[in-house]
Amino acid sequence: MLIVLVLLLAYLIGSIPSGLWIGKIFYGIDIREHGSGNLGGTNTFRTLGKKAGFAVTIMDVLKGTLATLLPVFFGIDAELHPLITGTTAVVGHMFPIFAGFKGGKAVATSGGILLGYAPILFLIIFVVFFISLYICKYVSLSSMICAVAALIVTIIMRDIPLIIVVAVLTTFILYRHRANIKRIKDGTEPKVKWI
Repeated sequence: MLIVLVLLLAYLIGSIPSGLWIGKIFYGIDIREHGSGNLGGTNTFRTLGKKAGFAVTIMDVLKGTLATLLPVFFGIDAELHPLITGTTAVVGHMFPIFAGFKGGKAVATSGGILLGYAPILFLIIFVVFFISLYICKYVSLSSMICAVAALIVTIIMRDIPLIIVVAVLTTFILYRHRANIKRIKDGTEPKVKWI
């Protein structure tokens, strides 16, 4: 029963729509009605600016981290693998009960799983993201590059549960960026201007 409750809690944590709440509470704006309509950090940056964008991104990362650590907090990590609760939070982020089941693209929350489970890997991916963003100026492309890089590094690490979860998350991320891929090909994908 405790395992079910912890999984439910992980989903609810992931479902917190950071971008929606920050936009409405502090700016009086529903970011779903602006930009890409997405609830994630990228659309928050575009719609509300750097301060809100960084706040939402950090909150989304911490959702994944907190959910990943839940089994440890509740002393059931021997029965419930932390990667399972982390992945449950990602599902909540993509399909949030608090925002009509239409959420973000899972990048930051997936990063939060790595921060909670493999912090060295998180740091590597963090550096890869900003190097890629500096070069190409596309958040979407940098996110996809990070996802693939994370998978390559986990394969090198030979942590089988982590390989499985990162492979699933990479698939989620690539699939949910399919519209971005088309816009990059068409030359219509917005570039960031703050880096």
